[in-house]
Amino acid sequence: MHTPAEQRLRSLGLELPALTPPRGNFRPYVIAGSMLYLSGKGAPLREDGPPVPKVGREVTVEQARAHAQEVGLYLLASIREALGDLGRVRRVVKVFGMVNAHPDFTAHTEVINGCSDLFVAVLGERGEHARSAIGVGSLPKGFAVEIEAIVEFDAGSASP
Repeated sequence: MHTPAEQRLRSLGLELPALTPPRGNFRPYVIAGSMLYLSGKGAPLREDGPPVPKVGREVTVEQARAHAQEVGLYLLASIREALGDLGRVRRVVKVFGMVNAHPDFTAHTEVINGCSDLFVAVLGERGEHARSAIGVGSLPKGFAVEIEAIVEFDAGSASP
């Protein structure tokens, strides 16, 4: 099935990534009533290597924004898995974005816009949301960004 959201993704030259299982004792998402709670997802993944680069020092705003868009694509893939169809999204309610930032960095919102702008481009008004964007001293696995989201969905159809 090709929903309008999936058609918008293709027209943007984007595709949803394959999902990976969580690395720990938690779920990638939880459904409660008509709400979908998505666990935080980070990018880029760094298993080993040099010290973690900081946004605003070794990582530019533009690079971090691209990482936030990468996370947004992964979150959309998680939504599709959880709901079976992006068309069931009523609204992205809340996005919480964390930026692994140098202490003097202040452009957190510009970074997390990579995810927020993607949600609106793909879901239209349903992608508009409340949001927090904060800087943190470190993130797991050397992520430049980590983002979680809360989504309201049409509970009228059975989920997989």
